[in-house]
Amino acid sequence: MKFIGRKKELESLELLLKKKSASMVVIRGRRRIGKSRLIKEFTSGKKSWVFSGLPPVPHITKQRQLDAFSVQIAQNLNMPKIQVSEWIEHFTFIGNQAKGQKIVIVLDEISWMGSEDPDFLGQLKTAWDLHFSENPDLILILCGSVSSWIEENILKSTGFVGRVSVDMVLQELSISESCEFWGAQRNKVSAYEKFKVLSVTGGVPKYLEEIISSQSAEDNIHRLCFQSNGLLFREFEQIFSDLFSNKAQTFSNIVKTLAHAPLSLDEICEKLDLEKSGFISRCLDNLALAGFVQEDCTWNLFTKSKSRLKKFRLKDNYLRFYLRYIEPNKDRIAKDIFKSKSFMHMPGWESIMGLQFENLVINNLKSICKILRIDLLEITNAGPFFQRATQRQKGCQIDLMIQTRHNTLYICEIKFSASEIKSSVIEEVEKKIMNLSIPKRFSIRPVLVHVNGVSQSVKESETFNDIIDFSEFFEI
Repeated sequence: MKFIGRKKELESLELLLKKKSASMVVIRGRRRIGKSRLIKEFTSGKKSWVFSGLPPVPHITKQRQLDAFSVQIAQNLNMPKIQVSEWIEHFTFIGNQAKGQKIVIVLDEISWMGSEDPDFLGQLKTAWDLHFSENPDLILILCGSVSSWIEENILKSTGFVGRVSVDMVLQELSISESCEFWGAQRNKVSAYEKFKVLSVTGGVPKYLEEIISSQSAEDNIHRLCFQSNGLLFREFEQIFSDLFSNKAQTFSNIVKTLAHAPLSLDEICEKLDLEKSGFISRCLDNLALAGFVQEDCTWNLFTKSKSRLKKFRLKDNYLRFYLRYIEPNKDRIAKDIFKSKSFMHMPGWESIMGLQFENLVINNLKSICKILRIDLLEITNAGPFFQRATQRQKGCQIDLMIQTRHNTLYICEIKFSASEIKSSVIEEVEKKIMNLSIPKRFSIRPVLVHVNGVSQSVKESETFNDIIDFSEFFEI
């Protein structure tokens, strides 16, 4: 399959070739987000050595990781396998072998590689200072799915301060980039059909690669999710066991509390029957770093400063779909006796699709701004907005609000419906605006985002400044 997206990331990496000094690059992001594929695209046509750590399976040892690295050295350098007992020996060897060469060296799944040796990073830092950094034509890429480990042990480590040239976090592909996975069929498939697939996959490249463009959304989803050999059937457990190891169940439980709606820290602890603690906060931070959860902070419209009021949103569409539809049917799917009905007739389908649709749109904020012709430099705050009810004001929740420095508020109602949206949406939005405490000098521009059309009465209403069809996201 052709390489899709990541143009800015590739440009950033290519610029390093123009430097006159060695570069250390960190690439991180959730499982299946395309880190290895990006590296493969960047190193195409370049001399490169790629090494990868072994997964954190039971009884993995430092020596097994070292031996696996020895095998990969032999393969990369076309030489006999060498036996070592310390990482510094490996790093010194490949550093010396790389001298005088224009080369990219990749340490993939670095958190796995060094998981059983507390001295691993210290020895890597020493090797960088003594060997790798001495080659001005060398690029060292440190890559991994456990973003929290990279953040804590490399990016925040005093040993690596000033040594990292580029810290790259891979996010999901945009809606327009995701459309390319339908190939030559993309202009023949409706925006609604694409949305049904994206409601499960999000913009995760590996999931999108599995699309068979000649199949319907229902057939693709059934094949990937509701068959025992489907990629997305066992993906949930793999994600948490690979990334969070012995704490997998804790992280999984936190995610499950967010499957129905965004929650505050207090609400999460209450649902889990746990005391509010730094441990839960750290878990949420790790889930956010991994790309599964988004911390949405509201703000003060008068001062533009961030509020302490915040909620945690499950931003990953696959995780919610798994928890709501795959997990409850897990046993029957495993036995190949599950017969799914039409995608549209699953329990609670419309409300869940509303959350999935909201996620897709919010995760593509830049695309919305482009459609609305909002200069990104003009934005002071943007995101889901929630106003707490007090004696002076009513409670209010806005799907997405964009505030500009010229005191304009774009109040976006992200509305999913299996059929065209009726005029009831007008009253809903007007009530939200009425309850919102807005400074007098502000302009209000209501926006409606939909996927299956709107009624004539909505079109003729003067409520919305802009009505955005989901198909517009594919055209950017």
